[in-house]
Amino acid sequence: MSRRHYTNTSVQEPPLDYSFRSIHVIQDLVSEEPRPGLRPLRHSKTGKSLTQSLWLNNNVLNDLNHFNQVVSQLLVYPQNLAWIDLSFNDLTSIDPVLTTFFNLSVIYLHGNSIQRLGEVNKLAVLPRLRSLTLHGNPMEEQKGYRHYVLCTLPRITTLDFSGVTKADRTTAEVWKRMNIKPKKAKIKQNAL
Repeated sequence: MSRRHYTNTSVQEPPLDYSFRSIHVIQDLVSEEPRPGLRPLRHSKTGKSLTQSLWLNNNVLNDLNHFNQVVSQLLVYPQNLAWIDLSFNDLTSIDPVLTTFFNLSVIYLHGNSIQRLGEVNKLAVLPRLRSLTLHGNPMEEQKGYRHYVLCTLPRITTLDFSGVTKADRTTAEVWKRMNIKPKKAKIKQNAL
């Protein structure tokens, strides 16, 4: 990321709030008006928002097709997106597009339809991710759910609105040793 494209905006800017808009597809955000907040949104001369937070909760999204393009149309600095709320939609997986926003520190995905616990693996590449919600998804019912998430995402400090303690991390590590088989090193056939 080039330094000249970085701005000193912060998550303190009001979010671009599209919650409760019955949005079915991401492209609808371009023509939809965001909800007014307590503080006015700041915009650039081009009309794009200066925020780093995007709230899409309580809609009917089942995928994030064209997410990159739409976010680029809405935000002056899309690469600085730090908080996304996708809770209470119809998502069945964690879209890999989220992993392209390296500044994400807060992701809300609770109340969706994500089945596979392994979907969490995709988020391991996000270096700044600190707060994640996944409760209310079918994956939460799987044995070892919390431990698996904590092992996969060791940098998070909050999971499902609950702080992660040292005891949580210790328990997750014990669970990992008991439940996740280490990958075996492949021995080259030619070396024998």
